[in-house]
Amino acid sequence: MPENIAKDKTGIAKAGKYLTFQLGREVYGIEILKVQEIIGMMAITHVPKTPAFVRGVINLRGKVIPVVELRSKFGMESKEDTDRTCIVVVQVSWAAATVTMGMLVDEVSEVLNVTHEQIEAPPSFGASVDTDFILGMGKVGQKVVMLLDADKVLAAEEIAVISKVE
Repeated sequence: MPENIAKDKTGIAKAGKYLTFQLGREVYGIEILKVQEIIGMMAITHVPKTPAFVRGVINLRGKVIPVVELRSKFGMESKEDTDRTCIVVVQVSWAAATVTMGMLVDEVSEVLNVTHEQIEAPPSFGASVDTDFILGMGKVGQKVVMLLDADKVLAAEEIAVISKVE
């Protein structure tokens, strides 16, 4: 296997199906197996004293789940919600448990099948830049898709905070 292919914990590239979505002009992908559902925008209740990237909570069929604004989490400028803005409900692993949370994205694009050959390791920006949440860079057609590790998009401390919001 070539050196530049992204590897998971087993040493094998994370090939498979990814739900792709946009934040600004960038395209991101998340493993489809982590996605519970995609819902349109709905009323989000703000929760005081939560980190800036936590938009609030929603009531999803009787279950209260926290919603993380990925634009804010990734240090991007905020943007008004549109009719394409949606919430991707994901299951993340944390402390031997599963946490359900929503990720607010600009718009959902498509489900892509990404092969081993299309994935490169994330670029290294030095020790001061944390890219652990990026599984790899998918080269699909003319696009570069940042493949995210849903379990690492939020640090353990951040998941601990939002899991208390539920």
